[in-house]
Amino acid sequence: MAEAARYARVAPATLRSWVVGRPYETQRGTQRFSPLLLLADPGRKLLSFNNLIEAHVLRALRLDRDGGRAGASIRDIRNALDYAERELGIDRLLLRRDLLTDRQHLFLDHLGELVNLSRSGQIAMRDLLDQHLRRIQRDEAGLPMRLYPFGQKPIDRPAIAIDPAVGFGRPIVQRRGIATQVLVERIDAGEELQDVAEDYDLTPEEVREAILYERAA
Repeated sequence: MAEAARYARVAPATLRSWVVGRPYETQRGTQRFSPLLLLADPGRKLLSFNNLIEAHVLRALRLDRDGGRAGASIRDIRNALDYAERELGIDRLLLRRDLLTDRQHLFLDHLGELVNLSRSGQIAMRDLLDQHLRRIQRDEAGLPMRLYPFGQKPIDRPAIAIDPAVGFGRPIVQRRGIATQVLVERIDAGEELQDVAEDYDLTPEEVREAILYERAA
C-alpha cells in the first residue's frame, strides 16, 4: 500500500481509504467511508497495476490545475462512478480509454452536472486529467500497460516507467529496465555517477533522472 501510494503521489492514508475504506465519526455515530477502488486481492490488501492506474486517474480528478485539493469531491466522484456502472454498464470507469480520452467529455460532463462545475472549472479539470492520461501507455485493446509517473522530465521524453511486466512493477529506467532504487542505492553507497552509468550501460542523465525521481517520491 505504501509503495503504491508513493508511485501514485498520494498520501498512504488517502490511498488506503480509497481501496479499503475507513470509519469516521459523525453526530449520528460511527459511519464508514466505502472504498472507491476494487482491490485485486482484498484478503491481503494487495494492489494490482490496474489499481495503480485507477489511483493515478483518481488523483487527477481530486486536484486542481496547481496541484491543490480543489478538484471534484469524493462524493461527486463516487456518484459519477456509480452512474457509469448503473446507467452505462461500466464497472471500471477509471481504466477506460474511450471515456477518459476520446470521449472524456462524457465522463466529465456527467461529473460536471453532478458537481455543478463552472465552465472554467470544467476546462481546468479536463486539462489536468489529460496531463495524467498522457502518462498511461495502452496496448492495442486499450488496456493500461505502462505508466510514466510524475517526478521526472516532461512526458514527451520520459526516462522512468512503471511496467508490470518488468522489474516486478517497480519504477525502472525504461531503456534498460534497471530499477531506479538500485541505482540510487549505489550512489548513496558512495559510488560515482559515471561509474554506475557505465556498469548498466546508461547515460549519466538517465542515472540523474532515476535519482531525481526517487528523491521526489
